[in-house]
Amino acid sequence: MRIPLSWLREFAQVPAGATAEDVMAELVKVGFEEEAVHRPTDTLQGPVVVGQVLSIVKEPQTNGKTINWCQVRVVPEGAQQSLTGKGIDPSGVQGIVCGAHNFVEGDKVVVTLPGAVLPGDFHISARKTYGHLSAGMIASVRELGIGEDHDGILVLSRIGLDPEVGTDAMELLGLYDQAAEINVTPDRGYAFSIRGVAREYAHATGTSFTDPASKVQVPEALSGGFGVKLNDDAPIYGKPGCDRFVARTVRGVDATRPTPPWMVSRLRLAGIRSISLPVDISNYVMLELGQPNHCYDLDKLAGDIVVRRATAGEKITTLDAKERTLDAEDLLITDASGPIGIAGVMGGAHTEVSDSTTNVLVEAAHFDEVSIARSRRRHKLPSEASKRFERGVDWHVADVAAQRVVDLLVEFAGGTADAAGTDVGTAPDAVTIDLPAGYAAARIGIDFTEDHIVTSLEDLGAVVEKNGGSYTVTAPSWRPDLETKDDLTEEIARLVGYDQIPATLPVAPPGRGLTRVQQQRRRLIQALADAGLTEVLAYPFVSKAANDTFGTPDEGTGRAALKLANPISEEHGFLRTSILPGLIEVAKRNHSRGFRDLALFEAGLVFLPGERLGTASIPPLGVKPADEVLDALYDGVPDQPLHVGAVLTGHDTPAAPGNTPRAWDWADAVDVARIAGDVLGIDLVVTQGRHQAFHPGRAAQIALRTGEVVGYAGELHPKLLAAQDMPARSVALELNADALFEAAADVIVARHISTYPVATQDVALVVPQDVPAGEVLAALREGAGELLEDVALFDVYAGKGIEEGKKSLAFSLRFRAEDRTLTADEASAAREGAVAAAHERFGAVQR
Repeated sequence: MRIPLSWLREFAQVPAGATAEDVMAELVKVGFEEEAVHRPTDTLQGPVVVGQVLSIVKEPQTNGKTINWCQVRVVPEGAQQSLTGKGIDPSGVQGIVCGAHNFVEGDKVVVTLPGAVLPGDFHISARKTYGHLSAGMIASVRELGIGEDHDGILVLSRIGLDPEVGTDAMELLGLYDQAAEINVTPDRGYAFSIRGVAREYAHATGTSFTDPASKVQVPEALSGGFGVKLNDDAPIYGKPGCDRFVARTVRGVDATRPTPPWMVSRLRLAGIRSISLPVDISNYVMLELGQPNHCYDLDKLAGDIVVRRATAGEKITTLDAKERTLDAEDLLITDASGPIGIAGVMGGAHTEVSDSTTNVLVEAAHFDEVSIARSRRRHKLPSEASKRFERGVDWHVADVAAQRVVDLLVEFAGGTADAAGTDVGTAPDAVTIDLPAGYAAARIGIDFTEDHIVTSLEDLGAVVEKNGGSYTVTAPSWRPDLETKDDLTEEIARLVGYDQIPATLPVAPPGRGLTRVQQQRRRLIQALADAGLTEVLAYPFVSKAANDTFGTPDEGTGRAALKLANPISEEHGFLRTSILPGLIEVAKRNHSRGFRDLALFEAGLVFLPGERLGTASIPPLGVKPADEVLDALYDGVPDQPLHVGAVLTGHDTPAAPGNTPRAWDWADAVDVARIAGDVLGIDLVVTQGRHQAFHPGRAAQIALRTGEVVGYAGELHPKLLAAQDMPARSVALELNADALFEAAADVIVARHISTYPVATQDVALVVPQDVPAGEVLAALREGAGELLEDVALFDVYAGKGIEEGKKSLAFSLRFRAEDRTLTADEASAAREGAVAAAHERFGAVQR
């Protein structure tokens, strides 16, 4: 909402020297947000004066144009020029070249003298042009920045002005005025008016407020006017679309008369362009009182006005010259010819006021907020009227607004008002709220006194009665947002001052912090990031094919998944059962943009529906459901475990002098899984695995020591990579993080580090080709006993010197005692025990 300061001063005590910034600073105190300042003098600077054209000499030019060489008086005849500056003639007569031809000798015009600056940083100076020294410019409204008309210069008599020559034109046209723009939240529609903002300014400053509605003399009752019927046979939520309609008639108006410059200036600063006198008056009253209104050409109306719902498929051509097909919910203003307006949104073109209009019917009505909001959205037709109606308009100001329009039409358009008028409808019941005396203090944390409460609410316009330990508050008609005691509490806090609310930080209860699972999750994510992987967030919406491929290891087995009722696209119509489809999409998108070497991971929920999903009915509102009802609701919610996944493509490092990048392979994916186990203190078991999304021979199954499978890692299936246009040999892993958290110890205890030296021994074992190296390693660890600190596979060989169908596995064993230095015999004995266990289990033989 833009608030011209000259307008605001009529109803609030704004200091004469206050700027728009000063006004906004006060309004911020009562909950409004600053938006912008609109000040013509920021782009327009004088001297800009009224001049009178003394002579015009038309001079044709070789380029086909004809220019006017004008002599323009810019000071009263017989007076001396008081302005000085290069190019300003002391005689008071300026020679000016002008290309416009819409003026004659004797016309009074606006002259920008040398030294002036026009919008666009256009500096005026005396300059040689067309063989003359042109010292100034005769300006158009567009050049002054006060309109879009650029057809000719501004002739003051045509806008109803006859000022003295030499008058400051900027003051004459209201260009020294300025406007403060504030943001109005949807619940405070009353502030879309000078009336509402002036009241709020008075609240903020503690000064007096004059209600503009109180300055309008309204007849006690209206009757005998134009026929109006309210006929809403399909109210929304049982509330009539129109519950008041005021109609007044003004005859003999001259719609061609110019709008007073002060009104044009205020409308322009408020963000509304001048159109014609009747339309400008209508807009002016809407901005002043917050009540939208409409002017009809009375002679174009056919029969009585009927406010009714539209018939489905009915059409209307609105003021913007567009034909619109109506919905059965649309509320219409109609006459015998059909629709003449979409109520509260926009009028129809058929009854539009034009220059030939002589008789005007003024409408000021009150419409239901929901009805107007739906029509506005349905037709994508935002308007100043709908913006106010859908936020709530004061029911009691309709007759005041109609009278104000009538008074201005009589004053400026020369019309005569009919004594008769129309006022139909039923006033809504006043909203009464019971406010316990201590309620506001308990909610806000301030010990509000009785004076605080009563004064604040009465300043709003509410009627307050004290009833023992509570207050009965009747909300003012212009505040339809006040419905509950919490609304009143907010208003009390706002008017007493938000700065009075103590800033007290709550004290965290002792002994609380992150839960065990929260700590584990943070450690896991941080460990993966520290390992060089980049965390991403992918959409949880995937295709059915993606869920079937990644959600289950066995090919040809469908995966139960949740189908979205309203998906972003049918292609991604299911909630994910695996993290990997989204990660692959992110990697694919990065590849398409030239990023080839990627190590991405995500930790997020997957959605695994069980046999039961949802409930047969929704519990009623207003009461807490019984425990069994809540249990049934929870039982119907799908399992949503946290999974962590990673995708690695390209190389582990960028190419650089002295560094040959290594391509990521399946072992890197397994190592990432091991990092997850290490940081949580879990000993993961890695074995050969099979999963339809992974390469048949390069996939590992990740399990706990209990045998529970918690994920897979390895190289993605070549066919899948080709279908996704991903690089060959890309690798991935996915783990059930919730299963890892459950298996992890509450506290990870660091193992004692022995200070005694280590004894290292190697052993090479020949085993059958189909024996997994991991199982041999486990046998060695078991057989070596407590002296074994670590065992690692460092070589696999099959070929010359090895019997066909067998392979050689070379292991490095590290032995250490916590209390002594091991002898060679002790280390050898432990090694022999390890070999014996491998021989017993797999028939392993040393090379």
